[in-house]
Amino acid sequence: MSVTAELLDTVREEARPDTWSAGTALARAGAVSVQSIGSEEAVLRVRVTGRPAPLTTVLYPEDDVWECNCKGRVDPCEHVVAAALVLHHSVSQRSSPQRAPPPPRSPAPAASARPGAAPKPERMVYRFKRVDGGLQLERLLVRPDNTARLLARSLTSLLENPVEAARIQVERCDLLADKLLLRPTRGALPPERLEALLRVLEPARTVLFDGVLVSVSSEPLLPRVTVEDRGEQTVLKVEKDPRITEVVSPGVALCGGMICRLGEQALTGTRLEHLPQERTFSPAQIGDLTGKVLPDFARRMPVDVKSQRLPPIDRTLKPRISVELNQLDSGLSVLPTLVYGSPPSVRIDNGRMVYLKGAVPVRDEAAEQTLIHQLRDELNMVPGRRVTVQGKEAVQLADKLRRWRGGLTGDAARVVSPHVQLRPMLSVDAGASQTGVPQVGFSLDFQVEGAGPGAPRTVDADAVMRAWEEGLGLVPLEGGGWAPLPTAWLKTHGQRVADLLASRGKDGRIANHALPQLTGLCDALEHPPPPGLERLAPLVQGFEKLPEVQLPKDLTASLRPYQLQGVSWLTFLRQAGLGGVLADDMGLGKTLQTLCTLGPGTLVVAPTSVLPNWAAEVKRFRPSLKVSVYHGPGRSLDETADVTLTTYALLRLDAETLGAKAWDTVVLDEAQAIKNPDSQVARAAYGLQASFRVALSGTPIENRLEELWSLMHFTNPGLLGGRKAFDERWARPVSDNQKGAAEQLRARIRPFVLRRLKRDVAPELPPRTESVRHVTLTEPERAVYDTVYAATREEVVSQLEEGGSVLKALEALLRLRQAACHPALVPGQQAKTSSKVLALIEALGTAVEDGHKALVFSQWTSMLDLIEPALREAGIGFVRLDGGTADRGGVAASFQAPEGPPVMLISLKAGATGLNLTAADHVFLVDPWWNPSVEAQAADRAHRIGQQRPVMVYRLVSQGTVEEKILTLQEKKRALFEAALGGASGATAITRADLLELLD
Repeated sequence: MSVTAELLDTVREEARPDTWSAGTALARAGAVSVQSIGSEEAVLRVRVTGRPAPLTTVLYPEDDVWECNCKGRVDPCEHVVAAALVLHHSVSQRSSPQRAPPPPRSPAPAASARPGAAPKPERMVYRFKRVDGGLQLERLLVRPDNTARLLARSLTSLLENPVEAARIQVERCDLLADKLLLRPTRGALPPERLEALLRVLEPARTVLFDGVLVSVSSEPLLPRVTVEDRGEQTVLKVEKDPRITEVVSPGVALCGGMICRLGEQALTGTRLEHLPQERTFSPAQIGDLTGKVLPDFARRMPVDVKSQRLPPIDRTLKPRISVELNQLDSGLSVLPTLVYGSPPSVRIDNGRMVYLKGAVPVRDEAAEQTLIHQLRDELNMVPGRRVTVQGKEAVQLADKLRRWRGGLTGDAARVVSPHVQLRPMLSVDAGASQTGVPQVGFSLDFQVEGAGPGAPRTVDADAVMRAWEEGLGLVPLEGGGWAPLPTAWLKTHGQRVADLLASRGKDGRIANHALPQLTGLCDALEHPPPPGLERLAPLVQGFEKLPEVQLPKDLTASLRPYQLQGVSWLTFLRQAGLGGVLADDMGLGKTLQTLCTLGPGTLVVAPTSVLPNWAAEVKRFRPSLKVSVYHGPGRSLDETADVTLTTYALLRLDAETLGAKAWDTVVLDEAQAIKNPDSQVARAAYGLQASFRVALSGTPIENRLEELWSLMHFTNPGLLGGRKAFDERWARPVSDNQKGAAEQLRARIRPFVLRRLKRDVAPELPPRTESVRHVTLTEPERAVYDTVYAATREEVVSQLEEGGSVLKALEALLRLRQAACHPALVPGQQAKTSSKVLALIEALGTAVEDGHKALVFSQWTSMLDLIEPALREAGIGFVRLDGGTADRGGVAASFQAPEGPPVMLISLKAGATGLNLTAADHVFLVDPWWNPSVEAQAADRAHRIGQQRPVMVYRLVSQGTVEEKILTLQEKKRALFEAALGGASGATAITRADLLELLD
C-alpha cells in the first residue's frame, strides 16, 4: 500500500462520519488544488465558500500527520479529508512530480500490449514557457508510451477526424482553453487572455512550468496588510504575499508549485513594483484609520492588526437595524440605528462608520442598503432619525414593531412584549320584567395574561372592539404598553360582540332584539344563557312555532290563515318588547291584522288621505275602542281615547307634544313616509315613546337600502347599527353584489319583518298580467323629442361626468319623458293630441266595449288635462282623482258603483295609498317612471282582496325614447327590494351612472 493510501486510511479512521462526507463533497466539487508535493510533505489549497482566501493544508504521508490553518475544533477537519483524497488520487495518477506522468505502475502488462484491449488514450499536457515580456503556452498530446507530440493547430479541428477523436482523452477544460487559443499569439500571451487561461486550466491534470509539474489557482493572490505601533505613530504596511517566489508575467506569479493571478494590481502594480508601501497615522488620525481606511482594506485583503491602539477586525459581523423604543405619556419615541454587532461595535451615520467598542467589522454596503429599504418599507423610517407618534399612530406603530424582525431596545419588552395575551371573559345576568321576558345585562372584559407585575388585569371590551374595528393589531393597556388583539377569536365572534355592545343601554341591559345574538355567543363560548330566554325561542328559531293568540273579543272580522299568523307574530313581538315591520303585499289586510293587537294608549300615524279610512276600519272591526282624530286647528290629545289618529304632517309640526307622551303602541301606516332618515318627520317618529312600535308598508324599500334602515331604526333602534356602520356593513356590499351580503342582511332582519305576497297567501285572487304597449311617435313628435334631447343631453352629461348636480339631470330627464308622452307638455309647443293619447283612447274604447273598467295613472296632472278632452270626444265616461280632489271617498264610491263611469283618471301620487278600486280590472300607466314600487302601489288599487276578475296592467312606452331605458332601470330597482326582503342576490339604487345611462 502506498504512503498516501496509508495516510488516507488513517484520516478515514479518525474522521467523524459527517466530517468525512463534507470532505468528500469538497473534493468532488473541485475545491482542492495541489500547491506542491515534496519528498516529506504535500501542500494543498482548499477553497471554502465565504472565505476570501483558500485554506492551506499540509500533509505528511510518511508520518501520518496533517495540519490545517482553519483553526477548527474537529481533527481531522473536512479540509484535511478533502486534501488527503486529492493527494492520493494525484499521486496514484503519476509516479514522479518532476516530469510528464508515466503509465501507472502495475504488475500487469500495459493495456495497449494486451491482446484485444483498447489502446490507452492520449492525454493533454500544458507547458508554460518563458518568453520576452511574459509567458507562452504550448499544448502537448502525450501518448501511452510517454512520448509526446506538439499540438500545432486547434483541438476542435483535430477532433473532427474520427481516428484522432478516438485516441485523445478530452476534458471540458481542454475545449475551453482551445477556444481561448484559436487566435495564435506571437510572443507573450496578453494579460487578459493569460488570466482567462489560468481560470480555465485550474482543473487541468498536467500543467508544466519550466519542466516542473505545477497546479493552477483561480484565486487571486493578495498583498498582506499589517498595522503596528511605531512610537506614537501607527503604521499601515502593504507587502507582497511571502509565498510568492517570482512574478513570471504581468499579473501572474509563481507561488511554490502553483501559478497564481495577482490581486489588487491597481495597488501593487502588475509586477509588484509598488510594494512594499507604508502609511503613517498620527494619534489624531486614528479615527480615520479605524472607521474608513482599515475597513476598506479589510474588505479587499487580509489585514493583520498588531497595534495595541486599534481594535481587531471581525469579518463575521453583519449589519442590522437596532430600534430604541421608549414610551412617553402620550405616545412612543422610536430611534432606529444601523449598527454592526450585538451589542453594537460600530454605528453607521450618514454612510460613515462611528466606532463604539469591540471589534471593527468589514462593511457590507449592499446588505446595509437592503436593511435601510426594509426599514423604510415596513416602518416608514430612516436610520438615525427619531420619530415620535401619538394616539392611533402610536398603536399602529407598536403593532408593526411587534412583528419587526430587527432588534428592539429601551422599553420594548414592556411596550410590545410578545408574551402578553388577552382572554375573553363573558358575564350575563337577567332580571325580571312585566312581560316575562328577562331584562338581560351583558358585559365582556378581556383578561390580560403575561404582562408581568403591576400591569392591569383586564381590558374593557369597548376598547378592544374599537381597536379591532379601526384595523389595529394592538389595544393600549392602562398604565402603558399594548396587548395584541385576539384576532382569531375576533374574526369568529367580533361582529356579534360589536352588535351586542351597540344594543346595550347605559344601564348595561341589552335591547331585546339582540337576545338571539347573545344566545349564539353564549353557545359559542360554552357559557350558560340567562334564565327565562325560552320565551324568545320563536325569535331564535325563525318563528317556525308561534304561540297561539287570543283574538280581541270585540273583533267583528273573520281572519284568513295568513292574517291569523300575522296577528300571532305581532302579538309575540309586543310581548317580547320588540318592534316589527309588517310588509305584506298591497291588499292583504295589514290594517286589520294590526287592529287585532291594539289597545288603549295607541297612536296611529297615517297619510292624510287614509285618515278617514282608519277611523272607519277601527269602528267597523274593533267597535269597543274609542277613537280620537288629532287633526284640525283646535286639535288636542284626548286622554280618554284608546286610539289616537294623526297625520305625518302633524307628527312633524307637533313632534314635541306627541313625543312627550308615553304611548303603549305607535303604528306608522304607509311607513315609507319616513324613508329619509334626515327628514323632520323621520326624526319626529324616532322621538316617539312607545313600548311597541309597528311600521306598515307594502314598499319598505323604494330606492335605496337606507330606507329600510330608517324603518328598522324606528321599530328596533340599534338592530342595524348606526347609519355609517349600516352603509359599510350592509348597503354597500349588497349594492356591489358581494357574495352572501344580501343573505346576511335578510337573516338579520328576518325575525322583525313579515312579508307575504298575494300569490302565496291569496291563491283565490285572480291573476295579474303586466305587459308593455309600444307607441310609435309621428314625425312631428319625433322632431320635438329629438330637439329636446339635443338641447339637453350634451350639457347635462358633461356636467354629470364632471361631478355636477344630479338635479339638473333629473330636470332634463323630466323634459324628455314629457316629450315622449305629448308635445304639448313641452314649453312652446302646441298639439291637440299625441300618439300615446290616441293609443290610450283606442285601448280604453276596446276595454269599455267589452265591459271592463279601467284606471289611468299619470305622474302629471297636466297629462290628465290633455287626456280628458280625448275621452269626451270618444264618448267615454270618466271621473278624476288627484291632489286637488276634496271628496276622495265620494269619487271612489262613484267609480266602484256598477252604474258608475268606466274610467278613472288618477295622478300617481294621489292614487298610491288608501284606495280600494276593485271595480277596475284594467290599469294603464301612461308615463312609466324608474321606481317600480310606486307603479306597483298604483296597480294594487285594483289587484287586491275583493277583486273577482283577472287584472291587466299596461305600460305605454314610446319607442326610441328614454322610456325604454326606464324599463331596464325598473328591473334594477326591483332587485333592490328583493335583495333585502326577497330572494335576489343583488340590488342597486339610482346613481349618477343610472342617469348617464338614461341620457345616453
